[in-house]
Amino acid sequence: MKDLLEISCGLDVHKDKIVACILTGSLGKPTHSEIREFTTLIPDMIALRDWIVSRNCHHVAMESTGIYWMPIYEILEDAFSGNITLLVVNARHMKNVPGKKTDMRDSEWISTLLRAGLLSGSFIPEKRIREFRDLNRYRKSIIRDITSQKNRIEKFLQSSGFRLSSFVSDIFGASGRNIILHLIEHGQIDRTSLDSCLKTQTRKRMDEILVSVNGTLSDHQKAFLSPHDFLNDKINGQIGQK
Repeated sequence: MKDLLEISCGLDVHKDKIVACILTGSLGKPTHSEIREFTTLIPDMIALRDWIVSRNCHHVAMESTGIYWMPIYEILEDAFSGNITLLVVNARHMKNVPGKKTDMRDSEWISTLLRAGLLSGSFIPEKRIREFRDLNRYRKSIIRDITSQKNRIEKFLQSSGFRLSSFVSDIFGASGRNIILHLIEHGQIDRTSLDSCLKTQTRKRMDEILVSVNGTLSDHQKAFLSPHDFLNDKINGQIGQK
């Protein structure tokens, strides 16, 4: 393999440790190999970055091992004020690269391939985009939780004989929430209480709604429903903060 870089670093990333190899040497001449091990604790990852900087190594490659490469990437991307090339490489790609690994350590093999310009890194968006994606994924998961929780509450009301959703389009709107909270607190609802719970257009269907909730929640049912409703509020609050 023909060398293209005078200094390169390969990282063999594991859950609890990082094996790093820096190869140095003039192009076309034998290289010097320096291998060190670091833990994946933050102070040690910072020490790894400082070691790479002290060797003036601007090119680093690592395998895309699970999620373990992510904190390492975050710490290294600010080295040299961002003037560093970081490659996150699919392990299968390295296996398909021409050459023979023999008994070389994984980190040294990665560094050797990087030095020869034979590695192609995966696309890693800039930090601002990664942070946005994290928030967006979290928001989507919260929305799924909200939907699941609403379905659970609706199913429980139906199984308890309360057909509120038959006459209230959104039982988690203002009117529906007021009715559910009243039922949780008192176990049943009369016409006067229902009137105070209903808002706007739902008042036109008061008689139908009253029939649909004309029952009594037992202590067990109130106790079962209460934490579900509380959790639904907490989840909705989370998405409102994002």
